[in-house]
Amino acid sequence: MFQPKKKRPRIRKTMSGLIALTLLSSIVFPSIAGAEPAEPSQVQFANVSVQAGQTVHVPVALKKSYFGVKAYNMQIDYDTSALEIVRITPKSVNVISTSPNEDGVADFQYQINNGEGWVRIIWVDFTGGDHSIVDETQLFDMEIKAKSNAAPGTKQLSVDQTDSEHWHFTNVEHNSGAQLSGGTITITAANSGGDNSGSTPTPNPGNSSGGGGGGSVSPTSPVVTPVPSTPAVTKGVDIYVNGQKQEQSATATTSTVNNQVTTTVHVDNEKVINQIGSGLKTLLLPITGTGKGAVVGELNGKLVKTMEGSNAEVVIQTDSGTYTLPANQIQVDQILNQFGSTVPLEDITIQIAIVPSATSKQTAIQAAADKLENTTVIAAPIDFEVKAIWNGQQVNVDRFNSYVERSITLPEGVDGSKITTGVVLQPDGSLLHVPTKVIKGNVQDSAIINSLTNSTYALIYHPATFSDVSSHWSRDDVQDLASRLIVQGTGENVFAPDRSITRAEFTAVLLRGLGLHSPRSTEAASFTDVKTGSWYEDEVQTAVSYGLISGYADDSFRPNSEISRAEALTIVSRAMKLVGLAQADASETTSLLSTYSDSAKVQAWAAEPVASAIKQELVQGGDGKLMSDADISRAQSAAIVKRLLAKAGLI
Repeated sequence: MFQPKKKRPRIRKTMSGLIALTLLSSIVFPSIAGAEPAEPSQVQFANVSVQAGQTVHVPVALKKSYFGVKAYNMQIDYDTSALEIVRITPKSVNVISTSPNEDGVADFQYQINNGEGWVRIIWVDFTGGDHSIVDETQLFDMEIKAKSNAAPGTKQLSVDQTDSEHWHFTNVEHNSGAQLSGGTITITAANSGGDNSGSTPTPNPGNSSGGGGGGSVSPTSPVVTPVPSTPAVTKGVDIYVNGQKQEQSATATTSTVNNQVTTTVHVDNEKVINQIGSGLKTLLLPITGTGKGAVVGELNGKLVKTMEGSNAEVVIQTDSGTYTLPANQIQVDQILNQFGSTVPLEDITIQIAIVPSATSKQTAIQAAADKLENTTVIAAPIDFEVKAIWNGQQVNVDRFNSYVERSITLPEGVDGSKITTGVVLQPDGSLLHVPTKVIKGNVQDSAIINSLTNSTYALIYHPATFSDVSSHWSRDDVQDLASRLIVQGTGENVFAPDRSITRAEFTAVLLRGLGLHSPRSTEAASFTDVKTGSWYEDEVQTAVSYGLISGYADDSFRPNSEISRAEALTIVSRAMKLVGLAQADASETTSLLSTYSDSAKVQAWAAEPVASAIKQELVQGGDGKLMSDADISRAQSAAIVKRLLAKAGLI
């Protein structure tokens, strides 16, 4: 049932600014002599869907305007039995500043009345037309809650367009009026399941816990916005472009949802875009003072796409951690394909979030650590998320084309030397290594994690020693990788460092070191001798998907055969591409190999890979020999993998 037509609300004296704006927005500016009447402007409310008890964002956009809009006012009515307005957020930040003019009147104001079921929005360009709103611009965003007792069905946001007090648009040169479309809200039944811990929605663990450098976004899904339990507080904040402070170029809104404090930073997209011509490389959003609260940085797709063209990165910096994300890893074009190629980029909201993990995840990580010997979880786990939102739909950016860096700040008093690695929780409840290095700080240490995915990350202390390497040349390498869950012993406190290693074993060690725990694609590897259900089946599939292994001409992989040094270094050289290490070119290969007395024994197919390993100091040889045909040992494998990760700056 729709609300009846209402008279213009009485506004108290304390709303004098809104009264002034109402009067100004009703002024008809003189038409140019002899000019033809303009066509009506076209305004569109998004059509969205929402679950009962949840909130949804409804973008309001100017889709067409003959000369550009100088002022508008509108009163939007809604059914109070099913809906209520949570907040209104101006979006045309290039022309809507919301700051007071010299008379103390802000150019964008609104008033919400959830008792009677209306919200009134007014905007005026005080510059006299210099900053008019033009086509394809989002005017503002309405965050609307569907009440928990709302029945499934549709509700319509309505405006009385026949009443100039409820609907009035003024163009720069004509009073052309405006026509409205959209505004249907489809309410679906509440979902009784799920985790109610206050964390924002996260990707499926099966898609985010391991590698995936192919770069992908998940299919669209409805946006589920937790309802704030405290009034939202908005204030202006400073951001930094290439290290230079940009005052009042963003606003921060803080609210509490299920006892979780969340701060959302809305970037002034147009101001930042204007900086790109000056060589924008880094956009820093430093949000401190939030403690263990969640922080979400909001940009639009237009800004991200523009940053992508200049190879810029966005950095979210919080009390609990930092997320450094190159704009080209957000993959705006793939997101646009999910929503539809005609969707304006400025209408797509990109959220980059650092969120304390849900209680259920913390419990699962602790349970997994308890199953490991001598393992302690250090600090609470954190979720790093990227999502795109448009018209009530959401896609999660799960995987990246190159390693993306994030950091976790350790609590005061926690010694970084007590961190052996960062881990991700697997769907089967196990913990697996992700490349991690600890940075000492003046007050607090931090752990830098590099990964090809988004996920939930925890830090553990898992010291490992083996009796048979205590006096072995490989002791430090072996025990370091064991403490990172990359290599394992062969028995009780035994590593067997000089034993040869099989092709399957070497592949598994390299994948664990790189933090690649699942294939980057669904294309199946077809080797005649890789048995379904074998322990190495998934490792072989993952290695093939990343181009690390290719097998033999007879379509075999020979997983249980010992691997030679040349074969191992060939696989490592392919991994060098993934971590960004330069390989030896043809001109370097001969000179690099010539320093070894047995270089003639290096087969042609292995020459450049072996030379690349020499170039990056991953191998040194022995007694002036490469011994490329000899089997590689478990200790040598550990040493090479550790050098690869260290050289790439991953550990």
